[in-house]
Amino acid sequence: MATDAGARPRLRDLGIEIGTLPPGPLNAITDVAEVRVGHTTVVHGEGPLRVGEGPARTGVTAIHPHAGSTFAAPVPAAIGVLNGAGEITGRSQVDEYGIIESPILITNTFSVGVAHRACIEWLCRREPSLGREHFVIPVVAETYDGYLNDIAGQHVTAEHVWNALDTAASGRVAEGNVGGGTGMLLFGFKGGIGTASRTVTIDDRTYTVGVLIQGNFGVLIDLLVDGVPVGRELAAMPAPAEPRTGPHKDGSVIVVIATDAPLSDRQLGRLCRRGMLGLSRVGATGRNSSGDLILAFSNARENRGDRFATTALRAMVHLTDTRIDDLFTATIEATAEAVLNALVAAKTMTGRDGHVATALPHDRLTAIMQRHGRL
Repeated sequence: MATDAGARPRLRDLGIEIGTLPPGPLNAITDVAEVRVGHTTVVHGEGPLRVGEGPARTGVTAIHPHAGSTFAAPVPAAIGVLNGAGEITGRSQVDEYGIIESPILITNTFSVGVAHRACIEWLCRREPSLGREHFVIPVVAETYDGYLNDIAGQHVTAEHVWNALDTAASGRVAEGNVGGGTGMLLFGFKGGIGTASRTVTIDDRTYTVGVLIQGNFGVLIDLLVDGVPVGRELAAMPAPAEPRTGPHKDGSVIVVIATDAPLSDRQLGRLCRRGMLGLSRVGATGRNSSGDLILAFSNARENRGDRFATTALRAMVHLTDTRIDDLFTATIEATAEAVLNALVAAKTMTGRDGHVATALPHDRLTAIMQRHGRL
């Protein structure tokens, strides 16, 4: 079932604005024209873990880079790794060709296989040349939701993946306990899906950088909001500011960066590294057990490929490196805000064996930020 995030506010709804660049109209990855996002959320069962039966607290999120077929019209892309204790399929091909040719799927660690297969089946129904003349290697990324979810039960099905792909749309993006982020944690609180965007103007042309993250990482005392040591102050407060339960090791994060600026795959690799800086602004340290994987793509129309073209030469357009600095800043700011939006939007969730992931207390967050002059 597809689920909306409900009425939980976002970071800016609390009066907290980070960075210096303006967000897009939705402050979401879908501010990048033609980008579409879909979620399927899988929640059922209560009580003790019974592998294969539940409780299930999981899902899948799909991202289409543009309005058409990414297989028929691949786009420049790059993948970066901060700490590699995680998985993103198709990385070697993205590294080799500098393009992405499939939708992007994000789910839990044990559901990468079903998402990969379901994406191939979905594409084969739409692309007659697949399996006859061409092959495809989907991009599927993961983070681990086994604290709340019966992850070994593998409750994400092909139908869930197809639903996320088919229902993906532009417009507002649901955040928090949705899609692949359903069972995830952030800094010991409930986490999940978050998104944000920034706009920049270069030579009288406006470009957008949009970011979507699936956040499942962080230690409470490391949490930073606009440079304020919020985690340390929350940890010093009596309950319920400190999470009631939660794993003590770090987890993982998937960052997807989209832009309509014409960038080469090399330049998109540079954006991936700035996404790492954005993670550091909220307190990520890339611990040993963390999978911090970042994918960036440009869907600028002038640089979309044509799989069926017969010409030997292809023209590419990209910004000069001397004009890219504002896009770096946009990536850093949008990545940081996307993480915080996931944290603010998420709701308290009880999962398997009574494990509880507590929502971040908004009143305490705003009180801390006000004391530091950030409201």
